[in-house]
Amino acid sequence: MQRQAGRQATTRRRDRTALLVVTCAVLVLLACAGAYRALLGPAPASMIGGPFLLAGADGQPRGTSSFRGRYMLIFFGYTGCTDICPRTLTEMSEALDRVDPQAARIQPLFITVDPKHDTPDQLRRYTAGFSPHLLGLTGTADQLHAVQRTFHVVVQPDKTGNPTDLDHSAVLYLLGPAGNFIAPIPADADRSVMQAALLHYVGASGAG
Repeated sequence: MQRQAGRQATTRRRDRTALLVVTCAVLVLLACAGAYRALLGPAPASMIGGPFLLAGADGQPRGTSSFRGRYMLIFFGYTGCTDICPRTLTEMSEALDRVDPQAARIQPLFITVDPKHDTPDQLRRYTAGFSPHLLGLTGTADQLHAVQRTFHVVVQPDKTGNPTDLDHSAVLYLLGPAGNFIAPIPADADRSVMQAALLHYVGASGAG
């Protein structure tokens, strides 16, 4: 009995420690939101994001008005990315799976920064590997550059000189039901931190 009680106490301590670690991480994330906004560019938060219209991987035009009334969680990347993109999309998809029923109010979007290689078919296959709810968006180079400027996304050739590799800023952008920018979420955050951040921003807003 004493051994069993000791194991239970140890388990409770571990659970409290894990919860404390996640809570502290979320508090740090929220406290640093202003700093992340500053990193996105010189414009104030109210100037980050804006209306856009691109092409969905299904061939249909999709933009801010397509998701009016829902939150948007946007990540810019490309299907040839071998590190940050697949990791971020995996953690994001897992976080969304954990925030039901709020997840039904959030539309995750993957906007390519490499329209030359990311065809609609390629985008559709790629996003399906992470979540059936993740929608890939593409467009002409000019259209995508305009959206990148709106969100202060930086894209440049990889320093290794490989023409198929790109360096790009990595931030998840959370937009509100009216299309307004709410907060950045670091792309290197793990699923627990993303989950807590989404619950904080989306859950706290009630019915949105």
